[in-house]
Amino acid sequence: MARKEYSFYPGCSSERNASASNYMVSVESMCKTLDIKLNEIPDWNCCGASIGYADGGELPRHVMNARNIALSQKHNAGQDIVATCAACWLGAKESVERLSKSEQLLADTQNILADAGLKVDIDKDTASGVRHMVEVLIEDFGYDELAAPVKKPLEGLKIAGYVGCQTNRPFGIDGESFENPKYLDKMVEVMGAEAADKYEQKVTCCGGALAFSEPEKSQAQIKEIVESAYDHNADMIVTPCPVCQMNVEVYQEQINKTYNKNFNMPVVYYSQLMTVAYGGSAKEAALDGQIIRSKKLEEIAEAK
Repeated sequence: MARKEYSFYPGCSSERNASASNYMVSVESMCKTLDIKLNEIPDWNCCGASIGYADGGELPRHVMNARNIALSQKHNAGQDIVATCAACWLGAKESVERLSKSEQLLADTQNILADAGLKVDIDKDTASGVRHMVEVLIEDFGYDELAAPVKKPLEGLKIAGYVGCQTNRPFGIDGESFENPKYLDKMVEVMGAEAADKYEQKVTCCGGALAFSEPEKSQAQIKEIVESAYDHNADMIVTPCPVCQMNVEVYQEQINKTYNKNFNMPVVYYSQLMTVAYGGSAKEAALDGQIIRSKKLEEIAEAK
């Protein structure tokens, strides 16, 4: 029996061959070391983060999240729901909050779910049972326990912790400042690396919602995020968000052309750092899934 079990919502980006599939591989490796069992919610659906704020109104996206919660309650009863994607986590928590405060919205949602033979239970404790993976690591394990399995300290690396906006507002991580959250810095340090603790772009939005409609605005923000990491002599950026990881990594080439820069800054997930520090290989950390390879991290992973 695993030390901890959770009802797991992967989200679309973490599916095999999707944009954040390397995130999922490293999460699985990390969880194996920490003896965490993730029980995937059967027949889960998209949280609607990409299209849920379009002209269809708020009911569709809340129904989409409520269906996932109802399936979790049915198949993984009593287990907290854990998401690795910041957008999925934020959307589910928002839906719980809205449904708990609007009797009409909840009734409409229940009517739609009833057509699929489902019912969602929403009460004051439901929102606290929807958690991001970093919440689980910090609150259920703690920094000392996260440090215990370290076999290959990430010595010699300086890492900028880029939180982004969705894991920071409006809910955030319990006990953390909205303006200067420290949890990524602490996770970097317990893995044996140096945190760029003065990195001032850690909660700047990457402009994910503007990447296609107004790319020049998004890329201007990403430029500041990456440039600041260089200014603080960071070897790489670490993030808990798939959208942030993708945007900050993949647009560096375009930013180089637009602004005459020479950016080549790796952007990795906290779970990749942890997998390597726990003795995992580059493959187990899915470092081969990066567009900008983190060669220093790969070297540590492959060192005997």
